[in-house]
Amino acid sequence: METVAPFKEVIEEIKANGGDAVKYCYQCGKCDTVCPWNKVRTFSMRRLIREAVFGLTEIEREEIWRCTTCGKCPQACPRDVRQIEDTVAMRRMAASYGVFPGAAKPIRTVSASLAAEGNPFGEERAKRPEWAKGLPVRPFTEGMEILYFPGCYLSYDPRLKKVAAATANLLHKAGVDFGILGTQENCCGESIRKTGNEELFKRLARENIKTFIENGVKKILVSSPHCYHTFKNEYPEFKVNFEVVHISQYLCELIEEGRLQISKKYEKKITYHDPCYLGRHNGIYDEPRRILENIPGLELVEMTETREDSLCCGGGGGRIWMETPKSERFSNLRLEEAAAAGAEVLVTSCPYCIANFEDSRLILNYEDTIQVKDLTEILQEVV
Repeated sequence: METVAPFKEVIEEIKANGGDAVKYCYQCGKCDTVCPWNKVRTFSMRRLIREAVFGLTEIEREEIWRCTTCGKCPQACPRDVRQIEDTVAMRRMAASYGVFPGAAKPIRTVSASLAAEGNPFGEERAKRPEWAKGLPVRPFTEGMEILYFPGCYLSYDPRLKKVAAATANLLHKAGVDFGILGTQENCCGESIRKTGNEELFKRLARENIKTFIENGVKKILVSSPHCYHTFKNEYPEFKVNFEVVHISQYLCELIEEGRLQISKKYEKKITYHDPCYLGRHNGIYDEPRRILENIPGLELVEMTETREDSLCCGGGGGRIWMETPKSERFSNLRLEEAAAAGAEVLVTSCPYCIANFEDSRLILNYEDTIQVKDLTEILQEVV
């Protein structure tokens, strides 16, 4: 197949990211040994980087869209090769030529929706705050303690709206002075950036930053680890720095300060899944577990792959918008791990993980075997 883009440009992109693959990769293959794809099919990040460096990869290949940016390969790499940045550079090149093969085809539709309505679902911007109807939620005004930014999934997805509601109820019970920006919010832009559309990411980011500044926002509370990572680690590229807190951190703080009182038992065996962008990418492992350990009657059991070694759900790197064959879903493997640990409930703190795990419950016929819940949903039951 003829290559659409001159891969000299891809090599220059990779060099612009620090030249890591060009200078340092010595093809040890450790990235391949830890990649979750190799649990379900054959995939080689090592080969992908190698071929890109020498101009042998075709941007029409679906392989460049497989990476979930889970962070396991850079964690294992002895030479500090930036596999994620290099993969995104290849995707930027493909996106610039409008090449979205196979499973990547939905990215066109997602991009159009983000540009038009600020969300990836094709939903109207006017519907963004509807999740808050009937809840103790006010519009954000300058001087409030917290801006709560629920993100796209919690604003539009019927299952994840329950997580937004649980969060709002917990904040209200703790006496937190918070508000939302509703229709003024855009997607944080993290997923579309990882799929190569840098210009759309910058547009969404600049619009959000302008909105935050104009409304006097100082502290942002988020439910999604992807929003957390983007606001905390990527928005500073635009010369701004907001205080960003993930809900698991904040709820842990509220409990330990006595602002949120646990008054009921939760007598079930629970296992906790570490989301990639909360754990590996940002080092937040302890706070979610401290919350669960504070709940009377709850038995916390760990799965085989946990904390730094946690198995990706498969939703990162824009894969949440792409169709993955049922036999290749990492979330199926994770549900099986949770069941093997004897857990009655699989708890996490990421909307992508919940969406994937709920799908896997149906695929595996686990509806009566194990529940999938967000950390806030568990806590709402016991306060």
